[in-house]
Amino acid sequence: MPLLPLLRRRGQAARALTLTPRFAGGSTWTKTRRLAEPSLHDDDLRTVAYRLVDAAGLQRGRLTGLALKGEDLIDAGQVAQQIRLDTAREARLVAQAAVDRVRDKYEPDIIGPAAAFRHAS
Repeated sequence: MPLLPLLRRRGQAARALTLTPRFAGGSTWTKTRRLAEPSLHDDDLRTVAYRLVDAAGLQRGRLTGLALKGEDLIDAGQVAQQIRLDTAREARLVAQAAVDRVRDKYEPDIIGPAAAFRHAS
């Protein structure tokens, strides 16, 4: 299971994301970026993840692996709920909750890192 739904399923929010690319030859480096505010929403975390990847300037030919990890986790109940006037964002958050309910119904036992590594059929 990807990082984002797993955070929500566990009732956690991330304050930072860490990107760890692995290069041909086995070398790695790590870069962490803090979020403006703790979040467990796909849009917020995806934006920070894309910024990390863009800032890294990775060359596809040398890249053999990529790990993204939520850092400085807190209880999701501690995240402030802001009133936003962005109706498109609010619609995405409602859809995100619906997708999480479907995922919970049809994949209830898939929790943990092994869930991200399913074999292709």
